[in-house]
Amino acid sequence: MPFYSDSNFHPDMSIGYLIRRSEQLGTAALEPVFAAHDISKTQWSALVALHFDRASTCAEIARDLGHDKGATTRLVDTLEERGWVTRARADGDRRLVRVTLTSSGGAIAIKVRDAVIDVWNDWLDGWNAQDVNDLIRLLGQLRDTMQQTFDESAPA
Repeated sequence: MPFYSDSNFHPDMSIGYLIRRSEQLGTAALEPVFAAHDISKTQWSALVALHFDRASTCAEIARDLGHDKGATTRLVDTLEERGWVTRARADGDRRLVRVTLTSSGGAIAIKVRDAVIDVWNDWLDGWNAQDVNDLIRLLGQLRDTMQQTFDESAPA
């Protein structure tokens, strides 16, 4: 039986609205953290994607961030200009360009991560660990369901 109906579908019950609003509030609250480190949220997200081996090319960074490929190329250009990443052609396929975190890029990624951790810990103060773990598990489950649906509907 479907969960939503016209009688219970309103913003305070909408998963989409709650996630979007949480993202908006989180972004606004974290903006001073990024500004204090002279980095944008998108730049930091790209560095994190590289740091955690979620991406190693511009296309993979674009997918991980849900970002346009052209805009991601410009983003990586900026990261390279700042000395936070390098680009190099792959040995086996010269068409493939690998993006690698430099030591200074890794350092800023970690420094900002630590500041972000502090903010998240403030937000979660008073929450019990089981609730946080349940939220993470359920959001991961939702992400996986949505990813599977997206993958199945993507043109071959």
